Amino acid sequence: MRHLLAFLYGVAAYLLFFATFNYAIAFIAGVGVPKTIDSGEQGSPLAAIVIDIALVSLFAVQHSVMARRGFKAWWTRFISPAIERSTYVLAATLALAFLMWQWRPLPAVVWQVSDPTLAGALYALAAFGWFVALSSTFLLNHLELVGLHQVFASLTRKPMPQATFRTPLYYRLVRHPIYVGFIVAFWVTPHMTVGHLLFAAATTAYIFVGIALEERDLIAMFGDEYRRYRERVGMIVPRLRRTQPRQVSPSPSGQ
Repeated sequence: MRHLLAFLYGVAAYLLFFATFNYAIAFIAGVGVPKTIDSGEQGSPLAAIVIDIALVSLFAVQHSVMARRGFKAWWTRFISPAIERSTYVLAATLALAFLMWQWRPLPAVVWQVSDPTLAGALYALAAFGWFVALSSTFLLNHLELVGLHQVFASLTRKPMPQATFRTPLYYRLVRHPIYVGFIVAFWVTPHMTVGHLLFAAATTAYIFVGIALEERDLIAMFGDEYRRYRERVGMIVPRLRRTQPRQVSPSPSGQ
C-alpha cells in the first residue's frame, strides 16, 4: 500500500505540473487563458515591481534549494527517497502557480511588432523555445526528471539504474539546452511590455545563478568527465571553435 500511495502521489504531482506548465506557456504568450502576464488589476508600478521580483525570487529559492544534494540528503531523512523528486516537482509547480496567480501587470509597451508575418514568426520562434526546453528533458530522462521513474521503480520493487553521463543531440551543442529554450521562450515576443520584460530579465538572471549551482553539483557527481565536457561545449551558446581540453586523468562516468 505504501508503494502504491507513493506511485499515485507521483502521478498526481506530474499531472498538476503538466497542467501548470501548459498554462504558463499561454500565460507568458498572453493568449488563451484568463490570467496572463499583462492582465489583472493595475496598481502602483513600484509595488508591482517589488511584488513581481519577490514572486520570481520565491520560485528561484524553492527551485534551487530543493535541488541541491545537501538538501536532498537532509530531506530524505523524513520522506521516502521514492517521492523526493515528485515532492520537488510539486513544490516547484505550486510556486509557479502562485507566481502566475499573484503576478502584477506592468502593461506599458516596450516594443510592438504590428506586421502579421513578422509577429507570427516571433510567436513561432517562442514556441520553438518551449519545444527545445521540453524535448531536452526527454533526451535525458523526462520520467526521472519529473519523479515518475522513481515512484514506478518503487511500485515494482526495482532499483533505480545507475546514473550515466550522456550528451545527446542538443547537449553536444550547448550544456544547458533546457535553459536556452526557456530564454528564447521568455524573450521572443511581438508584444513586449514592462511586466514581461521584468519577468524575462529576472528569470534569465536566475537561470545563470541556477546554472552555476547545477554545474557545481555536476562536477561533484561526474568529476573530470564533466570538466572535459565543459571545456568542449558552450554553456548556452554553441562554440564555433572547439578548444583543446586540458589533459586530465579519466574517471568513472555517471549521470
